[in-house]
Amino acid sequence: MFTGIIEEIGIMRRIHRQGQSMVLTIGANRVLEDVHLGDSISVNGVCLTVITYDSDSFSVDVIPETFRKTNLCKLQSGSKVNLERAMAANGRFGGHIVQGHVDTTAVIVSRTPEENSIVFRFEPEKTEILRYIINSGSITIDGISLTVVNVNDRSVSVSIIPHTLAQTVLQDKKPGDTVNIECDVLAKYMERLLGFQSSKGTAQENKQNAMSASYLAEHGFM
Repeated sequence: MFTGIIEEIGIMRRIHRQGQSMVLTIGANRVLEDVHLGDSISVNGVCLTVITYDSDSFSVDVIPETFRKTNLCKLQSGSKVNLERAMAANGRFGGHIVQGHVDTTAVIVSRTPEENSIVFRFEPEKTEILRYIINSGSITIDGISLTVVNVNDRSVSVSIIPHTLAQTVLQDKKPGDTVNIECDVLAKYMERLLGFQSSKGTAQENKQNAMSASYLAEHGFM
């Protein structure tokens, strides 16, 4: 599990592709301070497993499912990536619960300055994921924990402060580029549980469950 607080920007050293699988070798410093084989590191919001490492780099496998579902397939030698180690049990929870399981990619459709911030607007490849997103809720963009400022039936927007922009790959992102999106896992669990209740309950129970879903949506939980 991660928190969405990026620790450093890594540099892609080598990419070995074989069909839709890859081995990525990434130059880094901070995330290597206590690294071990088998550790999880978030790369642009994708949870990957360390298979080798040395004093200034580490390597990870990318399986075909991850290749197809994320923007890792677009990386080139020299590309910058957001890096975060898995959260330590005694660490601060600075962002929100991030699994490193990307839901879809999205295209940046605008990047607009607004006083001391930059507002990014994204259109997801799979628009159905927008049902898990609410105004002022949490979202993960390329591994960064961010707060939603606006969501509609086609796009989602976030506002980036200067510090976050400077410390992440968003500093170099422009309209037309892609990002990885992970929605808040709590919304997905609630939808799944309510779906089970509706499919198995009586007519009266289903009515009560519908009311519960409405209540949750009304109060900002869905």
